[in-house]
Amino acid sequence: MELYKENQLKIYNSLSKSKEVFVPVTEGRVGMYVCGPTVYSNVHLGNVRTFMSFDMVFRYLKHLDYKVRYVRNITDAGHLEDDADEDKIAKKARLEQLEPMEVVQRYTVDFHEVTKLYNFLPPSIEPTATGHIVEQIEMIKEIMEKGFAYEVNGSVYFDVLKYNEDHNYGILSGRTIEDAINNTRTLDGQSDKKNPQDFALWKKADERHIMRWPSPWSDGFPGWHLECSVMSSKYLGEQFDIHGGGMDLKFPHHECEIAQSHTCSGVQPVNYWMHANMLLLNSQKMSKSTGNHILPGEILTGENKILSKAFSAGVVRFFIMQAHYRSILDFSNDALLASEKGYNKLMEALKTLKTVVADSSSGFDVKEWKQKCYDAMNDDFNTPILISHLFEAVKFINLLRDKKAKVSEEDLKDLQETLNAFVFEVLGLLDEEKQQGSDKVDGVVELLIKLRKEARDNKDWALSDQIRDELLALGIQLKDGREGTTFTIN
Repeated sequence: MELYKENQLKIYNSLSKSKEVFVPVTEGRVGMYVCGPTVYSNVHLGNVRTFMSFDMVFRYLKHLDYKVRYVRNITDAGHLEDDADEDKIAKKARLEQLEPMEVVQRYTVDFHEVTKLYNFLPPSIEPTATGHIVEQIEMIKEIMEKGFAYEVNGSVYFDVLKYNEDHNYGILSGRTIEDAINNTRTLDGQSDKKNPQDFALWKKADERHIMRWPSPWSDGFPGWHLECSVMSSKYLGEQFDIHGGGMDLKFPHHECEIAQSHTCSGVQPVNYWMHANMLLLNSQKMSKSTGNHILPGEILTGENKILSKAFSAGVVRFFIMQAHYRSILDFSNDALLASEKGYNKLMEALKTLKTVVADSSSGFDVKEWKQKCYDAMNDDFNTPILISHLFEAVKFINLLRDKKAKVSEEDLKDLQETLNAFVFEVLGLLDEEKQQGSDKVDGVVELLIKLRKEARDNKDWALSDQIRDELLALGIQLKDGREGTTFTIN
């Protein structure tokens, strides 16, 4: 798709508050970092929307033939957000009488299961905060050596006022130092700070804090913002292309990242800051306490009090892609029902397109239509406009089905390739016919695993080996383990 790079992808940069032509640091390559989940509970639907938005960005950049290194971290360090008195992972561990890393493992697995169900591409690198404690300590040392951090009673804080003397703390969010002070609550540990807006780089752990590591200052744990500065610079360099996250992370998290990274490198760490907007449920903020809440898995099973029926992952993904990533999106039963109709029309048209017979001429300018699709995506990943163009093609396909239009062989091939590329490769919608076929294969293999287990229980080793060997000949490898038998399809 090299041809379409010439059309100049534009990205809305939260830093400049305008759309800018995308020029990567290294030609042909893109470095992208997205703040991942804090794994103390099931991933919620608002998170899914944010991560799905950046999955779409990742997909489109790959579609344009960029070599993309996509880094999305797992926050498992048990840090304090806003200097709160207990971190969320430790709190969950206490409530459920578990080790903190049991909590981390449980909800990391949940996150991966959800992303798989909703057809996310895995990131290139998925580093964890606990895997980078040494690097975080080293960055704190460097910030202290440069005079922008200080230690008090075993904790280390970033000196925002000193940084702001020659730099702009607020460059991303547009907040002033006065705003930062006014938006700072009186919390544990603030009496140690020189200024209320200073933020923790390292906190000394009290006796209640389970997750702790040795450091030159105390046994403690890293601050909330530090991990992302460390992991993004380690895997993408001191200056990289795109940093993404939810709108709620712009301040203080991303603002503090800029201050930390800029202090160490002397350059602005990120060229394009991207922020996905929030997801409402029935026009209200999602909240467990009010019951206005639904988990991603509950949408697929229908086991919830919000929706009238179960909806497929393809429909949910189509619903989310119908809104621009920077716009607020209202999730509701009626909205999903409408999206389901549109999704089914699109899938039906793709099925119809396989049966279309080419003619000598065309009644549809495929090249012009194709260009409009790229123009939409090149305008800050405008998926709703792209989808409107996809439905122009759907109308034409329905005319072809009814023998009211013609298409040439060349245009038919171009239409098929472009439509499939945008629907499945870029938007990441699921081909549910293929998925259902895959589910049936899984069901058959599970049945054979059950029959093989019965054969082994009956000491019928010949039948057990026959099932294993014949599946292997078909490219299906069985793996026996403590938890039972699993399989992979090669």
